[in-house]
Amino acid sequence: MERGETHKLLFCFVTRSSPNVCAVQKLIGTNRKYFTNCKQWYQRKICGKSTVISYECCPGYEKVPGEKGCPAALPLSNIYETLGVVGSATTQLYSDRSNLRPEIEGPGSFTIFAPSNEAWASLSAETLDSLVSNVNIELLNALRYHMVNKRVLTDELKHGTTLNSMYQNLPIQIHHYPNGIVTVNCARLLKADHHATNGVVHVIDKVIATTTNSIQHIIETEDSLETLRAAVAASNLNSLLENEGQYTLLAPTNEAFEKIPRETLNRILGDPEALRDLLNHHILKSAMCAEAIIAGLTMETLEGTTLDVGCSGEELTLNGKPIIANKDVLATNGVVHFVNELLIPDSAKTLSELAQESEVSKSMDLFRKAGLSSHLTGSEHVTLLAPINDAFKDGNPPVDSSMKNLLLNHIVRDQLSSKYLYHGQKLQTLGDKELRVFVYRNNLCIENACIAAHDKRGRFGTLFSMDKMLTPPSGSVMDVLKADHRFSTLVAAIQSAGLTETLNRPGTFTVFAPTNEAFRAMPQGELNKLMGNAKELANILKFHVADEILVSGAVGAVVRLKSMQGDKLEVSMKNHVIHINKEPVAESDIMATNGVIYAVNSVLQPQASRPQERGDEPADPALEIFKQASALSKVSQRNPRLAPVYSRLLARMKENLGGF
Repeated sequence: MERGETHKLLFCFVTRSSPNVCAVQKLIGTNRKYFTNCKQWYQRKICGKSTVISYECCPGYEKVPGEKGCPAALPLSNIYETLGVVGSATTQLYSDRSNLRPEIEGPGSFTIFAPSNEAWASLSAETLDSLVSNVNIELLNALRYHMVNKRVLTDELKHGTTLNSMYQNLPIQIHHYPNGIVTVNCARLLKADHHATNGVVHVIDKVIATTTNSIQHIIETEDSLETLRAAVAASNLNSLLENEGQYTLLAPTNEAFEKIPRETLNRILGDPEALRDLLNHHILKSAMCAEAIIAGLTMETLEGTTLDVGCSGEELTLNGKPIIANKDVLATNGVVHFVNELLIPDSAKTLSELAQESEVSKSMDLFRKAGLSSHLTGSEHVTLLAPINDAFKDGNPPVDSSMKNLLLNHIVRDQLSSKYLYHGQKLQTLGDKELRVFVYRNNLCIENACIAAHDKRGRFGTLFSMDKMLTPPSGSVMDVLKADHRFSTLVAAIQSAGLTETLNRPGTFTVFAPTNEAFRAMPQGELNKLMGNAKELANILKFHVADEILVSGAVGAVVRLKSMQGDKLEVSMKNHVIHINKEPVAESDIMATNGVIYAVNSVLQPQASRPQERGDEPADPALEIFKQASALSKVSQRNPRLAPVYSRLLARMKENLGGF
C-alpha cells in the first residue's frame, strides 16, 4: 500500500451534536484513514502504529460556514459522474474507454465496487497492458465483474455471503468482520455507500479478479507447494480443500518444510495421525483476508488449536512472527496465505520437542544424562513430570544411579491430562513408585511438586511442568521419623503416648514434627512433667497432627487445619517460608505413604495450655460490665440524659466485685 493511500473501512458515524460527521482513525505521520468499528478506537493503534481520532463529512454531505457538522446534502448524479468525485477517476476513465459509460449513466440500479486510482496504478505493467489493449472485451469484462445488477449497501454486505457479478454471474465474495472491516474478494472497502441516481458506489483498494479455483487446485498448480501437495494427498484432505466452504489455508512452502530437521519431518510424514494434525493446524475455520487484520486476534484451526494472527506495520504475523510470504490468494472456498515456516502443533510433537518450548531445559538435560531419552522421543504413552528451571537455582544435581531412579519416578505410565486428575488419584511411575494427586483451591499437586504451567499434550506423551523435583514417599510417617535422627525424641514421645499404631496405619496426615532441638528448648522441668504424663503428652502430640494432607504448594496467605486434638492449626506463607501458628518451619514436604511431615524447631502449644488466649471461655460478667460502663461513661459525658443509666451500671459492677 502506497503512502498517502486513503483507507476507509466502515460507514458514517453520525454524532448528535454534529450531523453527518464520520469518525476516522488516522495513522500518525501518513495520510491513511481507517473507518473502523468504534470498539477498535480505544486501542489507538493500527498494526502497532499510533492513530488519532478525527472527524470529517460523511459521504454525500459537506460543511456550511457558520453551522455545525455537515448539514448540506450534495446533489446526486449517476454512477459515472460519482466515480469522478470519490477518488476513482481511473475507473471512470476505463468505463469510458470500454463503452461501459452509457450503461452506468443510464437507467437502472447497480452497485459498483470501484478500484481506487492507487489500486489501478499498483497493477503490474503486464496485467494492465492486457486489459487496456483489448478494452472492448478484457477491460469491459473486468469492470463488469466489479458490478452487481442491484443496489447493495454496506449493511447488506454480510460475512461469508456471495454476490453474483454482472460478468457471467461469477460470484464476488463478501466478508464483514467483527472489527467493522468489509472486504470484497479480499479487497478492502475504502469509501462506502456513495449514493448515485442509478445505484451506489463503493471504493475498494484493489482491482479484483475472477476466482474459479479451489484451494486444492491452487495447491496442485503452485510449484512452491510441492511438498504440501504430497502431504495433503497422504492425509486424504483433498476432498475437504476442493469442496465448498470458507477456509483459510496457511500454506507452508517447500522452503518451510526444508527448515525442519529431516528426522522430525520424516517422523511426521510417516505418522498419518501426526500429519493430519499438522495440516489441520494450518487451516483456519473461516476465511481471513489479510486486509481485515489491523490488530492481533486469535483464530481457531481445524485441529481445535488456536493461532495468534496479527500484523506489524506492513507485515502479517503468526504467533508474533512475520512468516507470511504471500497473502490473499483467493479461492472459491476460501483464501490462501503462503508461509515460510512450518507450524507444528503440540499434538504432532515428541516430549523432547515439547520441552524445547518450555522452561524445563535443565531437567531435560538430566533425563538425557541419565540415559532416559528413549522415553522422551519414542511412541511410549507416558506423562513427564519435568521440574522447571527455577527448581535448579543451586545448579543441577549429579546424575548417578540414585538420581536415575528418581528421574524414572518423574515419568508416569500413561498419557494424562491435568484437567482429568482428581484428589487422591494414584499414578504409577516407570520407577515402580505410586504417586498421589492432591487437588487444592489454588493448586494441583503430585506429591510435593505442583503443576507450574498448562500441560502440553504431544503425539504420545504429555508434559507437566512442575515447580520442584518431587519426592516419592518411602514408608509411613513413623518409618520416616524413625529414619531421621532429628526426630529421635519425638519418636520416643509418640511411643510413650501410644500413638505409634495411629501414625503407621494408612491415612492422610499432616505432621508438624518437633525436632530434638525443639524439645531441648523446653524448660527441663516442664519437659520431664510432659514426658511423665501419657495423657497430656498424647494431647500435645495430637495437636501437631492434622487428618488431611497439606503440601507447601497449597499454602497461600493462610490455611486452617483441624488438629487431631481438636483445636485449629494456622498454616501461612511469609517470605517464601511456611509458618505454623506463626512459628517458621525448618523443612517442608517430607513425604510419607500416609502423609506429609514438616520439621519444626518448637513444640506447639494448644489453646487449652494458653487460657489467656482462649476465645471460647465464658466471659467474666464483671469484666463485661466494666467494658460497658467505660464506654457508657464517655457517651454520658456528651449526653446528660444517659447519666442515670451509667450510675446503675456502676452499682452492678460494685455488686459483682464484692462491694469494691
